[in-house]
Amino acid sequence: MSDALKHECGIALIRLLKPLEYYKEKYGTAFYGVNKMYLMMEKQHNRGQDGAGFASIKLDTHPGERYISRVRSNAQQPIQDIFSQINARINQELVQHPEYADNVDLQKRHIPYVGEVLLGHVRYGTFGKNSVESVHPFLRQNNWMHRNLILAGNFNMTNVNELFDNLIRIGQHPKEKADTITIMEKIGHFLDDAVAKKYKQLKAEGYSKTECSPLIAERLNVGKILKRAAKNFDGGFAMAGMLGHGDSFVLRDPAGIRPAYYYKDDEVVVVASERPVIQTVFNVDFDKVIELEPGHAIITKKSGKVKIEKILEPTERKACSFERIYFSRGSDAEIYQERKMLGKLLLPKVLDTINFDTKNSVFSYIPNTAESSFYGMIESVEDYLNKRKTKAIIEGKNLSEEQVTDILKERPRIEKIAIKDAKLRTFITEDSSRDDLVEHVYDVTYGVIKNTDNIVIIDDSIVRGTTLKKSIIRMLDRLHPKRIVVVSSAPQIRYPDCYGIDMANLGSLVAFRAMLSLLEANNKYHLVEEVYHKCKAQVELKDTKVKNFVKELYDQFTDEEISVKIAELISDDSINAEVHTIFQSVENLNKACPKNLGDWYFTGNYPTPGGNRVVNRAFINFFEGNNQRAY
Repeated sequence: MSDALKHECGIALIRLLKPLEYYKEKYGTAFYGVNKMYLMMEKQHNRGQDGAGFASIKLDTHPGERYISRVRSNAQQPIQDIFSQINARINQELVQHPEYADNVDLQKRHIPYVGEVLLGHVRYGTFGKNSVESVHPFLRQNNWMHRNLILAGNFNMTNVNELFDNLIRIGQHPKEKADTITIMEKIGHFLDDAVAKKYKQLKAEGYSKTECSPLIAERLNVGKILKRAAKNFDGGFAMAGMLGHGDSFVLRDPAGIRPAYYYKDDEVVVVASERPVIQTVFNVDFDKVIELEPGHAIITKKSGKVKIEKILEPTERKACSFERIYFSRGSDAEIYQERKMLGKLLLPKVLDTINFDTKNSVFSYIPNTAESSFYGMIESVEDYLNKRKTKAIIEGKNLSEEQVTDILKERPRIEKIAIKDAKLRTFITEDSSRDDLVEHVYDVTYGVIKNTDNIVIIDDSIVRGTTLKKSIIRMLDRLHPKRIVVVSSAPQIRYPDCYGIDMANLGSLVAFRAMLSLLEANNKYHLVEEVYHKCKAQVELKDTKVKNFVKELYDQFTDEEISVKIAELISDDSINAEVHTIFQSVENLNKACPKNLGDWYFTGNYPTPGGNRVVNRAFINFFEGNNQRAY
């Protein structure tokens, strides 16, 4: 991707439904769960490379025995770092205590991380914070087993200030105003309340203090706790939690913004952010892995009983379209076909831009996530050429064998043009020197382009346009093509995200800058101040009353006019080739990805009230020159 998006997290939850001895007997190791968790986290490495965490819970331990283990890392290769630490600790125990080797009971009692409930998380650093303290899972500790809460998630809340203030009103003193801490304390508050009530009920029924503990675990209603805690959540989330005694849950937001899939058999319950992760790690078919419905939670009790429960009333489904375009692994059967379709649907615009001159056009892609869309586009080019060749042969009169051969041999010209080098460290802060380094992030293949050629290069999206302007366009222009056509499989990104992707600043979006340039060129820039005042007038309104007035500015121009201006912004007078940009239409995006209609990045139609609050604040920040985040 030319402008890397950041902060899509991955979650993985494994609940072993059999005693550890079962896995030792069947799979040769009591570390079966740990091994599977390693694979699940590695298979979601695409979702986060800045930090990773792992936590486990042992069931039915004796008082005084450690039953919760957690390890987190923000090392350069955090997943490997975590499991190196785990492996080193396990091996240390086995070396020091050879008697543990074939004794699963001793392994469980004395070796950390060997448990029946396991939670893993991979993340990108959020808002510039990447200290190990910011890495999930988070742990809320208590001497009561039931009140221990471990939480990890792929989420972002738009109303964290409101949720924080609610905690203050009930007498809490949170240590930090961050959505993860706030959510954990919110759930923790109702968990504490539920445990206290169960304890009081059991005492009234005549049970002793010691007898109460296992009965609390049995009777605790996790669904009710989640319903009370999540009542005012506004955001996109797939959050996973474990309680100290062994209950676990994964809760998905009502609009289905963030993804979650699960699989269950008589051995395991597994939940992950992506379907193919579960398919690969547990070797199961596509239709065995089920999508968790929006607003629902999958809850596994300590007893092993599994329940899918509606926690929040589902709203209109607005699953994130960027999941399909970019974040999710392309090995998912549905996503692979959707990405190919995104490429196919772009061809008519491409052909029009190159004047249908396929003989003098070279097709390529910017590695690597745009590859599937590239395949789809090439399939459409081949279909187009086949129709054209068939027509030429049918309409041709007395064609010779040589002429027919010449017609048939035309095919799309495909070359590996843009090659991304190993990540260059722009260690010099002085602008001109730094720009020279950025320019060389990509290299090109020489000798395959003529000065009469068009280069058609597909990218999955264009966010800020910075890498295109400072690197890719310059490098491609060195090949001396006639025309450079940059094709985005996503529509123009016009609005900030607030549900877990790091796009909070309007002014950095190239589509927004293009629209402003057009306003200025057409003597309409006064509309910017008018929209600013409309936004300021909404500051004190409830989120449900806030409107997205930024749309009014984009409505002044057609998509094509903005695309032309973007092409100007990502090139300059030093570029000799014509530069064009082509963007997917929102209509075709929704056609290609019919189950993921969350298109607020492109349309400004946010799936929760908090979204309009964020775009309102983002525009005010832009107008006032305030570089703060909008949420």
